[in-house]
Amino acid sequence: MNLSLRFFRSTPILPGFSMSFGFSTLYISLVILLPISALLLYVSGMSWDQYWFAITDARVLQSYKITIQGAFYSTIIVTFIGFLLAWIVTRYNFPGRRLIDSLVDLPFALPTSVAGITLSALFIPSGWLGQWFELFGIKISYAFPGIVVAMIFTSLPFIVRSVQPVLEDMEKELEEAALMLGANKWQIFWRVILPTLIPALITGSSQAFIRSLGEFGAVIMIAGNIPFETEVTSLMLFVRLQEYNYPAAAAIASVVLLASLILLFLLQIVQGRFFKKA
Repeated sequence: MNLSLRFFRSTPILPGFSMSFGFSTLYISLVILLPISALLLYVSGMSWDQYWFAITDARVLQSYKITIQGAFYSTIIVTFIGFLLAWIVTRYNFPGRRLIDSLVDLPFALPTSVAGITLSALFIPSGWLGQWFELFGIKISYAFPGIVVAMIFTSLPFIVRSVQPVLEDMEKELEEAALMLGANKWQIFWRVILPTLIPALITGSSQAFIRSLGEFGAVIMIAGNIPFETEVTSLMLFVRLQEYNYPAAAAIASVVLLASLILLFLLQIVQGRFFKKA
C-alpha cells in the first residue's frame, strides 16, 4: 500500500486529527504557498531575457555579494557569541541570569527598524560605542561592518535557542565518567560535549545565516545604503518597488526565495544525517 494512503488510513493517536490536519494545511496554503505561488506566477510573465537582466544588473550582483559576505561573517561571529551565552546561562547560576536569558529573545520582540536606529546611534563616531572604534580608525555605522553588526543582533537568538536545550538535557553522568577515566576539562569538552552539540550548532548557525540573508529593517538603518558598497539584496528589492519596477522586484525576490529554500532543504538533509548517526 502506498505510504501516503497508509498515513491517512491509520488510526490517529490524538483525537481531532482530521480537523487539525485540515486546518494546518489550509493555513500553510493561505499564508505560505499562495504568496509564493503568486510571486512565481508574476515572474513567469517575464521573458527569460527580462528576468536575467533584472537579476544580473551590476548593482544587484554587488548586493548579492555584500549580503552573502555580511551573512557569512555575522554567522561565524554569532555562532561563537551565541554558544558562550547558551553555555553561561545553562551551566552557571549568578545574579541576573534570568534577565540575560530573557534578553536573548529581544531581537524577536523588537522591531528591526528600531534595532537598526539604536545600533546606528550607538556606533556612529560620536556614539557611546562608536567613539572607541573611531580611535582606531574603524567605522561601523554607515559602512560594511554596520551590516555585520545588525545581522548579528537579529540572528543571535537562533544560536542560543538551538544550543541551550541540548545543554540542559545533556547527561552529567557522561562528563563524570570521562573525568573518572582521567580526562581533563578540555578533553571532556572536545570529545564528550562538543560532538553532542554539533547538530544544534549546525541548525542554529544555518538558521542565523538564512535569517541574515533576508534582513532588511535593521540593516538599512545602519548600513548607509551606499550603491555598490553597503546595499543589501533586500534593499535592492525595495528600490525596485520604489521605482515602480514590479517585475524586477519580483525577479530579485524569486532569487532570495530560491536561495532560502535551497539552504533550508540542505539543512534538513544535514540534520537527518547527524540525527541518524546519533
